[in-house]
Amino acid sequence: MRLSTVILPIHRWGEGQKVWQRAEDLGFHTAYTYDHLSWRTFRDGPWFGAVPTLTAAATATRSLRLGTLVTSPNFRHPVTLAKELISLDDISGGRITLGIGGGGTGFDATALGQEPWTPRERADRFAEFVALLDRLLTEDSVSYTGDHYSAHEARNIPGCLQRPRLPFAVAATGPRGMRLAARYGQAWVTTGDPKLSETGTPEQSVQAIRGQVERLADTAAALGRDAARMDKMLLTGFTPDRGRPLESLDAFVDFAGRHAELGFTDIVIHWPIPDSDFAADQKVFERIAMEAPTQLE
Repeated sequence: MRLSTVILPIHRWGEGQKVWQRAEDLGFHTAYTYDHLSWRTFRDGPWFGAVPTLTAAATATRSLRLGTLVTSPNFRHPVTLAKELISLDDISGGRITLGIGGGGTGFDATALGQEPWTPRERADRFAEFVALLDRLLTEDSVSYTGDHYSAHEARNIPGCLQRPRLPFAVAATGPRGMRLAARYGQAWVTTGDPKLSETGTPEQSVQAIRGQVERLADTAAALGRDAARMDKMLLTGFTPDRGRPLESLDAFVDFAGRHAELGFTDIVIHWPIPDSDFAADQKVFERIAMEAPTQLE
């Protein structure tokens, strides 16, 4: 099992680069950041752009993989995003993973002045967004007219350094999102069952996630794909356990082990932020980073 982290883009780069470099020193497989314009309790504080942050992180690190967790259609367009991703993949030496999801409600969903999308429109846009982005990252020139997005002779030469394109990690729990993950994803991402986040138990969460894994397998099989060949990522901090897995090395190994049994290949933990939903003891966090992967082999 691989261990990765999420570093929220809340630091001015003079301080932020030290965090990304420390993540590499600790041996994390990948360091991700949220691709939002702001986020929940951090809305009235510092928050920087994901792509510039990842570009800076790419020049400040050597081997650490980097990525978004996740990008969404809320304020992105496939044509401009593809150009940025190809550039980022080149600057990083082929170390980029695109975490991508349908997006949620809230500030990001209306920051450009649009009315909030209905759940169906959000799903429709997500499906079109992923399909077009896949083409833009694999073809030299793309023309396309869809219901929500268009491209006219959009050129993306020389393409991604990673071939045929940089990997997609598709966040999904519903049937349409699962189909996108099974068709386009090199990895699938979940945060667990949101219905259980506040009132469920850890045991109920594990069973719900087991059901998600099984639905992914069935969906992939229907498309002629073996889900066992897909990476499966759990972004922590949103299951009923909340921050408890980061209270000690033993607690984390127990938590990660239960999910490894479900087929998960990657666990992603948030870099500690004092006085926030992601508060944790930095020393314990770093011990987990250094010692847990060996115990989970």
